Amino acid sequence: APAAAAVTCASPVWKAQYFGNTTFTGTPKLTACDSAVAENYGSGDPAGVTLPKDNFSVRWSLTRDFGSGGPFRLSAATQDGMRVYVDGVRKVDLWKNVSATVRKTVDLTVPAGKHTLRVDYVAWTGTANAAFTYAPRTESTVDKVKPLAPAGLTATYDRNTSKTTLRWSANKEMDLAGYRVYRRLSGSGTTQWARAGGSSLLTSATFADATPATGQSFLYEVRAVDKAGHESAGSPDVTAATVDRTGPAAPTRPTVTGDAWWATLAWQGSADATAYEVYASAAATGPFELLGTTTSTSYRTDAPVNTVRYYRIRALDALGNPSAYTAVTGDGVDRTPPKSPVSLGSVARIGSTDVYWKQPDGFYEDFDNGGTYRVYRSPGKTLDPAALTRVTCPREESDETATGGICHDLDMPAGTYVTYAIAAVDPAGNESALSAPHVVRTGDRVAPGPVTGLKATPRADGVLLTWTASTEDDVDGYLARTGTRQPDGTVKWLGSASCREGASDPLAVLCGDLPDGETYVYAVVAKDRWSNALPAGDPRVPVVEATELDVRPSVPVTRDWALGNMGYGTVIGPDEDGPSINWRCDKAPECDTVAGYRISRWNASTKAYEPLHAGLLGAGTRAYADGAAVRGATYFYVLEAVGAGGGVVGTHAWACVFQDRV
Repeated sequence: APAAAAVTCASPVWKAQYFGNTTFTGTPKLTACDSAVAENYGSGDPAGVTLPKDNFSVRWSLTRDFGSGGPFRLSAATQDGMRVYVDGVRKVDLWKNVSATVRKTVDLTVPAGKHTLRVDYVAWTGTANAAFTYAPRTESTVDKVKPLAPAGLTATYDRNTSKTTLRWSANKEMDLAGYRVYRRLSGSGTTQWARAGGSSLLTSATFADATPATGQSFLYEVRAVDKAGHESAGSPDVTAATVDRTGPAAPTRPTVTGDAWWATLAWQGSADATAYEVYASAAATGPFELLGTTTSTSYRTDAPVNTVRYYRIRALDALGNPSAYTAVTGDGVDRTPPKSPVSLGSVARIGSTDVYWKQPDGFYEDFDNGGTYRVYRSPGKTLDPAALTRVTCPREESDETATGGICHDLDMPAGTYVTYAIAAVDPAGNESALSAPHVVRTGDRVAPGPVTGLKATPRADGVLLTWTASTEDDVDGYLARTGTRQPDGTVKWLGSASCREGASDPLAVLCGDLPDGETYVYAVVAKDRWSNALPAGDPRVPVVEATELDVRPSVPVTRDWALGNMGYGTVIGPDEDGPSINWRCDKAPECDTVAGYRISRWNASTKAYEPLHAGLLGAGTRAYADGAAVRGATYFYVLEAVGAGGGVVGTHAWACVFQDRV
């Protein structure tokens, strides 16, 4: 085609124009596409075109994308003249008529992007040939330019095959060696990229990756590698969202624990497991039967006693993807001891001790098939494993059940400390760990020794007895006794009814009724929990003698109340509100004349009875309480029924001890 515009050659094919002159002018005689500049025209006149034998020219040109560019070598060989241009700049100049082929090599750096090469060749006379090549220099000592990052990356995920197909635009670098594909979990750091295409370079711009089917999203990028070993930056990332078809890791560390006709399997769970399947078989090779599914890391199943049984376990994730199986074998031998008894208690008596306990759940089957308990005892307040004694529990006083038991111990030492512990034993002879120890002070018939520091302090509300606490370890309380000295010097003990305890001080009691100056003898003895106590007359028991205060009024009052019944307290304890009185007025005609009532209280300071209220209480009044009274004192009162004329119809006097017990 002689017209230059009629031929288009796709890069990087050369466009060749043949001219019938040496000035590249006029219309080309031929325009064609050449894959290479490598011609040997012999004596001239190229085939396929009508040109003169001498004095013709050829111009080759192309425009191509060099990618990242880099170091190149231009190599020319010609007879006759040749000039080479890069982007219009002459790089090779062999422009003369020669009789032999001349050669020239030029090293240069081609910038990144598109550039135009042009080769002008002239044949003047004689033999004609032309050759030109351009090639990248790939030595690592010369090439320091890495490729451009690949462009146009796309990712297509196939849910059926769980593969991601990646495609990208081929790089333009002439020294490209291949590509590397990288993958990382979405959300992970940029340092977490891992090679996904294997160790060899990929030579095409497509790759199918077996993406982990975990239900997570993964990022991909592609990097180009040149022949000098330089790796480009990564392409823009693309995402593949996978479908989870990956099962959890298999359970680890499986165990089988036999317990009579039960087997308990346990294992170390898998990170993303939501359930586990448990299978069993009588043979190692199966077939295996599904026993059940559990969300915990243990499973209990009935199992033949003393018989080998094969198990396997696998984990399932939330989508039902299974793990590999984990196998374990059980021999059916019961090696599991029962749980230890709990809640030990005791009742210590003189000559025997009852020890009782409770058994945690799960002992019913063992007990019903021959399970039992063992009771151990060691001397002292701590359990001594080297000094344990097995206790024999008499059947007529002892009792064992699946939920606990009681042992009637007749062989323990009296009056000392022993420590008990209980073990449960299953039918296979497996004994539980011992229970928590239980310390018991055993009973005796020996009364505690005498108390010390006994004191008697007369008060306005009685005589306060105090003493020092006993140092003996079995004291359960104290008894106070009151007595009178007889003419022969002996003491007649009256009992303990007149001595009363409070709630705040266990080492004090308040004795006596109305403090009227009488003299008494007092004794206090310690009582143990088995009611052993020294008698008050025992010569070892300390006694104190004290005279009550005499707080009675110095003004006598004549009691002439005959109008009706009375009700009041004479000694008021800690739970009562204070002195009070109630009365009746039933006698006629005297009661019909009563205009009101007056209540007076003895004032020791003024030596007189003084009314507790203004005026008279109403004629219908039948009760009165002294709200101003305070504890720790004795009060004396007078009730008067006053007639309409102001005269006293009836008089009643009484006393009230408002005790402050400690």
